[in-house]
Amino acid sequence: MATVDVVSKVTELVEPLLASLGIELVEVEYRREGRDMVLRLFLDREGGVSLDDCAVASRELSALLDVEDFIPAHYTLEVSSPGLNRPLKKESDYRKYQGRLVKVRTFELLADDAGNKRKTFTGELLGLEEGVVRLRLTEGQTAGIPLEKIAKANLEFEF
Repeated sequence: MATVDVVSKVTELVEPLLASLGIELVEVEYRREGRDMVLRLFLDREGGVSLDDCAVASRELSALLDVEDFIPAHYTLEVSSPGLNRPLKKESDYRKYQGRLVKVRTFELLADDAGNKRKTFTGELLGLEEGVVRLRLTEGQTAGIPLEKIAKANLEFEF
């Protein structure tokens, strides 16, 4: 089974279970690390996810994945918090974290509203409208970035 297929199937399978625990699935990674495969799930909830939340989720997820048994390779399951620099993956993330400092990296050079071309945009997340993420950049100008042009986006820790 291809890595993309494993990630899709795990996502589809575990989201309802996690939702029943009041936990949000942020991201799923399935990749080779050294000689072993690692299935890593990043979880969050309102107010943050605790070590106990991760332990409970890990036990529940492990049992579910053992029953379904669709991952062909031996793997290690890791359950974790996304950390301070939480990735923004879903459209709802761009609404939920409006007003927060974010860093957005694009696949190609894009111009901000002042005409400056770049691939990295850092600033206050103004929101998402019609598939375009709006930012007020740290330099003062604004930018609109189409969702499909975003390679990676995450919250930035504010001191």
